[in-house]
Formats: sequence, structure tokens, C-alpha cells
Amino acid sequence: MDAFTLEDDGRDVVLCECFARDGLQHEPNHLATSTKVDLVARFAELGFARVEATSYSNPKVIPQFADASAMLQALPRKRGVFYKATCANMRAVERALADAEAGFGANEISLLVSATDTHSQKNLARSRADQWNNVAEMAAAAADRFRLIGTISMAFGCPFEGRVDPESVLADVGRFRDAGVRYIALGDTTGTATPRTTADLFRRMRNAYPDVHPIAHFHDTRGTGLVNYVAALDQGVRHFDCAIGGVGGHPVKVKYGGGHTGNVVSEDLIDLFENMGVKTGVNMDALLETVEACEAALGRELQGRVARSGLNPLRNALNHRD
Repeated sequence: MDAFTLEDDGRDVVLCECFARDGLQHEPNHLATSTKVDLVARFAELGFARVEATSYSNPKVIPQFADASAMLQALPRKRGVFYKATCANMRAVERALADAEAGFGANEISLLVSATDTHSQKNLARSRADQWNNVAEMAAAAADRFRLIGTISMAFGCPFEGRVDPESVLADVGRFRDAGVRYIALGDTTGTATPRTTADLFRRMRNAYPDVHPIAHFHDTRGTGLVNYVAALDQGVRHFDCAIGGVGGHPVKVKYGGGHTGNVVSEDLIDLFENMGVKTGVNMDALLETVEACEAALGRELQGRVARSGLNPLRNALNHRD
């Protein structure tokens, strides 16, 4: 398998485990580099085909990832797994390219834009227009070295500007596509989507850009993450982001939205999908042990329900009904 093609291994969906990046950026206490390496390696062994490994963020803004290069250098790699690093600007891409040239970089990077100007200013410290100029430059520099992921934050609504026009989001998808990006995530950054709005936007995205792979990146702010992911699945979405324990949200020093802002819980999503007969490729026997390792690393009980209640005991029966 080359570095840009997933093997047909029988899974129905591709899940990206986001604990080590989107999860940790919300944490005030910094994990040791060795702990991050151990967890990311564990996620890959568990069966996640994509893992967010780190971010090339400015350490002054998000100090949790000041060790990005050291972490990637120490990280063992599993064949067939994409290890993603987030890049918010050209300086981040330059760091990713330098690490790749040194032989230990990520094989996937994400490029970020926001659907609204206000969020763009707060999250990226620049306007949407300026960030799109950055994206064009970043994509051109990185296209031959990485699989590119485009992420549109606030695609379903913004706490600062309210409703987001779906046509504007679709136009952003087209701009990413024109820049050579074929994997594009729609972000429900503060949990404002519903199953109806989720289904509508992904249906329109797939109709308008059939050569683009849509990714659902939703937060479970209001407890709607799982139902929205089922709605996306019904519209043909096969790539989903999630995080063990539902950790994550806005960076510690960039506050927007209130209350719980975490991602869709990996273990809850996996248990749901597997019981629907949707194969995730994740080792169910080792799943809850991995949750325990993440809770131990953060020193607290996390948000997942399955970790407390256990896996659905009817899973095998549900998957073998006539």
C-alpha cells in the first residue's frame, strides 16, 4: 500500500481518533511526550486508520504541542495508518515539511478555515480572506508530501454570527477542492447541528462535489453528536472524527462557546456503529482498556457512557440476526 491509499480491510467507515490533538488542546496540564507517543501508538494498534497525532501550533498560544517534532520523531508507525498533524499557517507547514524531510513527519496534515469571520479572527487571528490566501499557499507547498485534509469550522452555525449559509459552506468546499484537497471535514464546532441540518448539508456536498470525501467532525456540546453522525452515515459519509472520552474543544487560551465542548465520544460511537452492523475496524476487546489508559493519563473520569455501562451485551446477537 502506498502512503496515500487505504487498504480495503473490510471496514465500512474510517474513524479518526482525535484525543492526542483536538482532545489535548483543551487540557491545562501538559502530558509528557512519552505518554503522548504511547497513546497514539495504542490508538493505531487498536485499529484506527487515522490518528490525530499533534499540531504545529504556535507554542505561545497552545503550549501543549511545543513537543510536536519530538513526539513525531519518537512515534512508531503502523503500516496503513495516517498520522495527522494540524497546520494553521504557512509556518506550520514549513515545520511539517522539515520533519518529513528528516524522515519522521506526519503523512497527513489538516488545513483550517472558519465559516465565519468572527470565529476566524478569534481562532486563527486573521480574516477569512487572509486565511484562504494562506490555504492556497499551504496546499501548494504541501501537496506532494502529504494527504491534505481541509477543515471548515463552524459549518453548521456560529455562536458569534448565528446561522451560517449552507451555500457559503459549499463554496468553501469548492475552494478547498480547487486547491487540490479531496478530503474535507465539515465541523460542528459548538454542537449546533441537528440530524436534519446534518443530512441536508452533507447531501448537498456529495451532490455538488462527488469526487470529494466528506468527513464529519462534530462536537457533542448538546448531546446530539451520535444522532448527527447516524444522519451523516445515512447520507453516505464514511469518514468520522471522534475522541476517546469525548475530550476536546477550543484551545485553552482561545475561549469560545460555553460549557462542555468535547468531541463525539469514540467508544460510544464505535459501540453504536458496531451494533448497527457498521464495521469500524476497531478491536472491541481492547477498546475499554484504551479508555482506561486515557483516563489514567488525564487523571480523571471522562465523558463516555460505554466506559461506565460496558459494551452492548447484545452486539453479537444483533450482528447475526436473520
